[in-house]
Amino acid sequence: MGGSEAAADAAAGRSLRFQIAATLVGATLLVCSLVAQVLWTKDFYPAVPAAVAVLLLGAPLVVAAIRDLLRGEAGMNALVALAVVGAAATGKYQESAAIALFMIVSGLIEKRTAIGAQASIESLIKLSPTKAHRILPAAGEAAEREDLVEAKDLRPGDVVRVRPGDNIPADGRILSGMSTVNQASITGESLPADKATGDEVFGGTINLTGAMDIEVTKAGADTLLGRVKDLILEAERTRTPIMRLVDQYAVWYTPTVLMLVGVVLFFALRSDPDTAFSRAIAMLVVACPSALILATPTAMVAGLSAAARLGVLVKSVVTLEAARNLTAIVFDKTGTLTTGVLSVSRLAPVEGVEGAELLRLAAIAEQDSRHPVARAVTEMARRANLLIPRPQHFEEVAGRGVIATTDGRRIMVGRASWLAAPEAGLAPAEVAAIETIQASPEADGVSVLYVVADGRLAGWIGLEDNARPEAAEAVDRLKNLGLKRLVILTGDRTSVARRVAEQMHFSEFKAEVLPHEKLEMVDELKAKGHRVAVIGDGVNDAPALAAGDISIAMGAAGSDVAIHSASIALLNSNLNRIPFLVELSRRTIGVIRQNMVIGALFIIVFLGLAGAGYVSPVTAALLHIVSGLIVIFNSARLVRCGEEIEQEEADLAAGSVAKIRTGYPSNQGSLTAGCL
Repeated sequence: MGGSEAAADAAAGRSLRFQIAATLVGATLLVCSLVAQVLWTKDFYPAVPAAVAVLLLGAPLVVAAIRDLLRGEAGMNALVALAVVGAAATGKYQESAAIALFMIVSGLIEKRTAIGAQASIESLIKLSPTKAHRILPAAGEAAEREDLVEAKDLRPGDVVRVRPGDNIPADGRILSGMSTVNQASITGESLPADKATGDEVFGGTINLTGAMDIEVTKAGADTLLGRVKDLILEAERTRTPIMRLVDQYAVWYTPTVLMLVGVVLFFALRSDPDTAFSRAIAMLVVACPSALILATPTAMVAGLSAAARLGVLVKSVVTLEAARNLTAIVFDKTGTLTTGVLSVSRLAPVEGVEGAELLRLAAIAEQDSRHPVARAVTEMARRANLLIPRPQHFEEVAGRGVIATTDGRRIMVGRASWLAAPEAGLAPAEVAAIETIQASPEADGVSVLYVVADGRLAGWIGLEDNARPEAAEAVDRLKNLGLKRLVILTGDRTSVARRVAEQMHFSEFKAEVLPHEKLEMVDELKAKGHRVAVIGDGVNDAPALAAGDISIAMGAAGSDVAIHSASIALLNSNLNRIPFLVELSRRTIGVIRQNMVIGALFIIVFLGLAGAGYVSPVTAALLHIVSGLIVIFNSARLVRCGEEIEQEEADLAAGSVAKIRTGYPSNQGSLTAGCL
């Protein structure tokens, strides 16, 4: 947070404290006035404290109304100010003070309407450790020193020691030690993660079992926790189409209300002059549309809070609203439907090449790539203790493979379709060998990586990826929610794509596609009238993610690219968050509509009753508070959405496997049980 923002927050805090103090004093004076009315018969004694209470309580409302009018706005503040001034002008000081008091209380309640999102933000802030044990290296014969410092003072490159029970103070990499870390506050997954030397850890997570020395890579606002807080705050500030629609009609609202009040006042002065002004004042109070104003933002921030609790970061409330209308979802395979943790299952060198040499050549070329295939090959080579020199030249061809040069040798590692193409420049005999292997039963059902050195085929490497255990259940759930097209797009072989599609209950898949072909598929679905979501890892799927109506990056924890490339970032890789998101979106819009009906009915019914003289101004002010509270509490139910998912994962984390229902709930209402 910048200095100007901190100063603004401090000034707002001082203003709020002053307003609360003035309200308490004004309320005390109002009570004194009511007591004086009982004790003394003269009107002077109760009128004095009531008049002072009007000044204390009514002045902020009048000032707010004047500011609005100077900006060319005539909204709720103008209606409230007219009611307060009108009551005071007719000598009803107690009534004027009571109206002002209740309206101020209502305003204070409105400032806390974002209860769900505020609670999330505050809990995230509380997670941020305030202290850290920084390790200072030994100087000469002196032993290393451990200093207790402020976590905000940490910088990249610092080394901190984290003991069992401590919060990890910043994002970093483990230099020594191993432990189990509770990452639920960041990823939404209750199951703790095992961490060892070299693994990445996130600030704000809890170290459970072992001691670790961690090198800080990101600190303060740059950490994952800091980015999560920024995303929630950014989403709060966005506006949905339904909110903009309300704004369009707001300019007509106040003039219409004033016209109705004028008509009632005109006829009431003729028929019943004693109650005419009370009716008009009550109508002005009832017409303050706070329930309508609160209807959308309270529901949206409660929905954002529920999503954030499960590690689903929605960057804009527009996206949350749009998720309910999805009709098609395009899934990347590797890292999305599968774990993305590939393992080398077979080495098949050609005659004259050793298996170790085949693996070494592939690792030399792949070590600078971040693709899951590259990581699997490089990890296997390192586990085999092979010497892997850095290449003098490296080039990654998106969706095809890599080219590297080392010690004068040109190594190409990649897909058959790329290496067999004329632009690869291989001899016809090498191309024929690749095509023969590609069609052989040995390569069926595995991802095949071909290795070419100096234009000659050195062999192929078979890799396998495991399906996510919850993927099939999530796909079934999406079908039950009415999504018509669920498509797998992958650059892998057709046989592999077919196997994954069958395991996960997909009826559509497209294999051996390049990044631009994924984009074409998304455009084709949109051209047919579908509302399309694209789900990928945020790295290799950037064009398709950008083209989707909604883009979702899986497993975005720790990935700047994934968090910034998609409109929704899933901090964990659990696919049951996708149907949860669709259901949450539909439930949120349903609650908004309920709130709109509550607010509109309150105004219509009680405006008529106030005009007929059945509702006094003070009663109208009380009803105003009640209507706002009803809307707030109705929206707050959304905060509980997803509780059953949390409970299942908590049971799993505790080892209570018997308590876990198999898969994702199949009935429509089970997901929202926690929202009711």
